[in-house]
Amino acid sequence: MVKLMGQSPVKWIQLITETLKKKKPHNLGDEDSSGIQAKETMKTHTENHMERVRRNLLSPRQPANIATWNIRAMFTAGKTSVIADEMRRYRVSNLGLCETRWLQSGEVKLVSGESILYSGHADEKAPHTEGVAFMLSKEAQRALISWEPINSRIITARFQTTHKIINLQIIQCYAPTNNTDEELKDNFYNQLQHLLQTRKEKDLLLLMGDMNAKVGNNNNGYELAMGKHGLGTMNENGERFADVCADNNLVIGGAVFPHKPIHKATWISPDHTTENQIDHICINRKFRHYLLDVRVKRGADAGTDHHLLAAKLQLKLERCNNPSDSRTKFNLQLVKDIGTTELYQTTVQNRVQALQDLQQSVEEYWNSLKNIWKETCLEVVGKKTTKHKPWLSTETLKRIEVRRAKKETLNKCKTRVRKAAAHKDYELANKEVKKSAKCDKQNYIEALAQEAQEAAGKTTSRTYT
Repeated sequence: MVKLMGQSPVKWIQLITETLKKKKPHNLGDEDSSGIQAKETMKTHTENHMERVRRNLLSPRQPANIATWNIRAMFTAGKTSVIADEMRRYRVSNLGLCETRWLQSGEVKLVSGESILYSGHADEKAPHTEGVAFMLSKEAQRALISWEPINSRIITARFQTTHKIINLQIIQCYAPTNNTDEELKDNFYNQLQHLLQTRKEKDLLLLMGDMNAKVGNNNNGYELAMGKHGLGTMNENGERFADVCADNNLVIGGAVFPHKPIHKATWISPDHTTENQIDHICINRKFRHYLLDVRVKRGADAGTDHHLLAAKLQLKLERCNNPSDSRTKFNLQLVKDIGTTELYQTTVQNRVQALQDLQQSVEEYWNSLKNIWKETCLEVVGKKTTKHKPWLSTETLKRIEVRRAKKETLNKCKTRVRKAAAHKDYELANKEVKKSAKCDKQNYIEALAQEAQEAAGKTTSRTYT
């Protein structure tokens, strides 16, 4: 800063540019620098994202595609560009990556607009193994709330949805293989279990990645954690993985949806003779209905022996239960009867008189008085009943029964001759019903008009219903 004092703005820019050129970039291997602009970030990456204009990753309007892919190292020149192209081609908003083999943790920005959040070995001199990451689309970047690199096998991120309370948390994993030492397996699953226990219960949770676990199609004992549409037979890692899902109320999506075996297998052997389902996407059971599908996208190619595994998610709108009109409608026609009116008045007076002896507040007295009125109305006049189509006469109802009998006869006919004769009888009966109903409705309307005219002549309110 001392060297910059008193310099012109042009000199300032030149000195800053030279200083930036001398800085070492992130350890990204031989990745082409033309496609990546590296950003140094701290281990807590919340502050910058909170300042952005937030968008929603999930909404009820259209489903979102979230996927996981073991890409077997991203050191090859142009590998990130190829992955980003496949991500856009399949319209994936958030792509979890396994076995990136990048060291340390940080965030890089691609020229095409995607962003990579990665987590690897903390030591710079560590071997280039393992490593997990998220490749985010522009929409996912704007929805990002926070993310945390746990270790070289686990990374997590939270995203905003259209729901005010529910956010989306994604845990991307790269589990040890089935032949790995038991101690390493225990460490991995202990860290994963701790992360699952400390998550927010209200969040929609996705656990995905290369779990190196075969769950198979036999869900005995794991009915709530998986379906019967898995591939192959469960192995030791598969049993561990199924136990974690069962203990944490997770559902394995790849074993729920029925697909062809080629759309279930996520890994293929180098000799192309063996296929296994070892990559998985899981969701917490509470939001199981948000998961629409999980299947392999075999067309995606990035020079790896794993297939792209994609899940389709969509928020579901909760049913809005509008409170209906709960007011009771009483049969006020009976109030015109003098005997009914006197009975109502006497009953109300007796019950109100009984309230005088009670010591109640104004609010309690009002509630008691209101209940007396309602209970007395129900006892004396009762509820108003709705009459459906009162204009249908008894004669018309009889003709409807005749038409129904003709319809049954028509349905039982086996030959064309009998069916034609029965159909003719049915048509005649149908005409009689229509003619009679039309006449009844006309008579009903005329009666209503006559009643209204008489009521108007007596200067009384309308008495018809």
